[in-house]
Amino acid sequence: MPSISVIIPAFNEADAITQVIKDIPDTVHEVIVVSNGSTDNTEINAKRAGATVLTEPQKGYGHACLKGMDYLAKQPSQPDIVVFLDGDYSDYPQELTKLIQPITENNIDFVIGARNKRLREKGSMTGPQIFGNWLATTLMRILFGATYTDLGPFRAIKYDKLLALNMVDKTYGWTVEMQLKALKHKLTYTEIPVRYRNRIGVSKVSGTVKGAVMAGIKILGWIFKYGFTK
Repeated sequence: MPSISVIIPAFNEADAITQVIKDIPDTVHEVIVVSNGSTDNTEINAKRAGATVLTEPQKGYGHACLKGMDYLAKQPSQPDIVVFLDGDYSDYPQELTKLIQPITENNIDFVIGARNKRLREKGSMTGPQIFGNWLATTLMRILFGATYTDLGPFRAIKYDKLLALNMVDKTYGWTVEMQLKALKHKLTYTEIPVRYRNRIGVSKVSGTVKGAVMAGIKILGWIFKYGFTK
């Protein structure tokens, strides 16, 4: 059985984090919650639920993910697979089992949980999110021949392949950077349809006009950067 570590970036997710951790399958070796400047009880609740809790005061999704990776690199032994999962309970953590299946059974390098429209709860994705996903994946298909349909945050990747990507984005561009670099490094990848529901609490990105605009700019920036340096 492969060793699996889960990294959960979290900013003020006290109301959701316990349930997220509780629903993660027992086959996971370690759950790492990275509190990204939380001012509520996110850290306390995560510790009580059995997670390893790290703090990253510099705001940004990428900052939190990189903190989790830095922690893994310093451990006596590293996992075979790393899963990234949001802390807002919008994904179904128990679906981790089917998310890693292409890796464990078919030796795929990278798997994205695609928020299929048929499986999405009404209102779980905003209009800007849906349009942004469509635009980004369409551009990646045109420019790079990619088959992505989503930039879903629920994803699994072999640990050694993750290191090879040399991830650097500190904020909103983390997911698209990973997908673009997976193409550049010729990783094998696939998507698995996953269920998606309305999150607990208010989104810090898609829930605000500023967040949605900044995320869009960052995502398009990464795509065009790779498009012109191919």
